[in-house]
Amino acid sequence: MTSQRLTQSGRICSPCVTLGEDCEIDEGVLLGYRTGRQIAAQELIIAAGACLRSGTVIYVGSRIGRNFQTGHNVTIREENTIGDDVSIWANSVVDYGCRIGDRVKIHSNIYVAQFTVIEDDVFMAPGVIVANDIHPGCAHSYECMRGPTLRRGARIGANVTLLPYVTIGEYALIGAGSVVTEDIPAKAVAYGNPARVRKTLSDLTCVTGITDVPYPDA
Repeated sequence: MTSQRLTQSGRICSPCVTLGEDCEIDEGVLLGYRTGRQIAAQELIIAAGACLRSGTVIYVGSRIGRNFQTGHNVTIREENTIGDDVSIWANSVVDYGCRIGDRVKIHSNIYVAQFTVIEDDVFMAPGVIVANDIHPGCAHSYECMRGPTLRRGARIGANVTLLPYVTIGEYALIGAGSVVTEDIPAKAVAYGNPARVRKTLSDLTCVTGITDVPYPDA
């Protein structure tokens, strides 16, 4: 599907949109939506093999890798860098200025706040909320605004809240409903409000008996 055909159907909002080959774009997708912020680079680049479902809105000024997939009603703001083989499912928002690695899975109803870093192979279950403002309402809050950092392979359970500045270590597992207020080390299992380290991945067993080792990377 060519950019010219997309323009005729009203899906491209800016001339600064570059699409790779073999992209599948539903009706009702908006690409290159204008931002009210002043940004240096306006071009939106989406590499080959994207599958964008209806209701997806992607702003100007981001670079997105190969085989990108969205569910319905996904919003991706400006100045984001997104790697290859990333999926973002229905009703999720990635705010501006984030860095997302390869093979990341962001499930439904998730909010990723500005200036969040998500490394390769991270999994985020439905309902995760990411915060980035340590003093909401402060006149200087933007100057110190920063989201959390999720290291390679981290797994975040359903309805978890991640507070600003925290780091989730490589392959760590955060239990459903937790509120993470401080750093979690690599390969730790943490849960609760506030989340605390309870065990490590190597301590876990599969309750169904299907496998003895649910996380081989432990």
